[in-house]
Amino acid sequence: MRMKTLKTVAARLGLAAGLAALAAPALAWEPTKPVTLIIPAGTGGGADQMARFIQGVIQKHELMSKPLIVVNKGGGAGAEGFLEMKGSAADPHKIIITLSNLFTTPLGTGTPFNWKDMKPVKMMALDQFILWVNANEPYKTAKDYIDAVKAGDDRAFKMGGTGSKQEDQIITVAIEKETGGKKFTYVPYDGGGKVAVQLVGGHVNSSVNNPIEAVAQWRGGQLRPLCIFDKARSTYTNKVTESQSWSDVPTCTESGLPIEYQMLRGIFTTKNATPEQVAYYEGVLKKVMETAEWKEFMEKGAFNQTTMTGAEYEAWLTSAEARHRELMTGAGFVAAAR
Repeated sequence: MRMKTLKTVAARLGLAAGLAALAAPALAWEPTKPVTLIIPAGTGGGADQMARFIQGVIQKHELMSKPLIVVNKGGGAGAEGFLEMKGSAADPHKIIITLSNLFTTPLGTGTPFNWKDMKPVKMMALDQFILWVNANEPYKTAKDYIDAVKAGDDRAFKMGGTGSKQEDQIITVAIEKETGGKKFTYVPYDGGGKVAVQLVGGHVNSSVNNPIEAVAQWRGGQLRPLCIFDKARSTYTNKVTESQSWSDVPTCTESGLPIEYQMLRGIFTTKNATPEQVAYYEGVLKKVMETAEWKEFMEKGAFNQTTMTGAEYEAWLTSAEARHRELMTGAGFVAAAR
């Protein structure tokens, strides 16, 4: 009798354990090896700075159990990085930080890639563009500068930018439409950091760099921001220089240059990543964005702190792709079908 009772208890305990196992939630996914964060651009630019900042915050606060390794793969206007992500569809240990070349590179080069070849994780922010000139130049406003371009010879003024047929040149073409037909000589470089250096050196007359790519030179009195390509002024009021904050920079529309353009700073992972794997990266990035360091970084670079995930993010990407196709078609930048 005692043996039978023990067997019955054991059987019941076994059944209870089995039911408990079925009821328990599955363990959340975590990386089993180092994660690679790809930058589809050169060093020193906005994407490079944000990616390395994210890496530093994750390391400092121990937000991942495995190392995050940052690599630049900017060849072919970022095609090198995008094609690696496309070819790694089954490897969830790769993520990428994106900028507008997510759209411009496939359209401008014919590279067989589309953002749908990856899995959207999170929009981190929208990056601004500012019309910059050398501080030694006499131009105090965007109108001053555009009037000088109008008065000069065609292509006499040089606009420095990151890459060709990408966001900087798209904005340049938009500016040219406001110059009465005068065109710039567009000079491409492989990163926003180099663009700022070339403008300081007087090798180009202006740039449309992101704020974070030229803030050091502005603070140092070497460059001057003329206007920001947004519908409203920046909300950051702390002084960057002794006398000016980001909010003191007028919009380009205010300055007689009716152009608006912002750039995605978003994270994607590989196409076949599971919902659990996407959720893991979302969670890590959410923690990054909750840190004091992130808030300081956002202000330093005058970022628009719009953030999205899921269906909202995908809808934004679909709309942004259509807008870039329209802008690039108008500029004659869309590559012929292969």
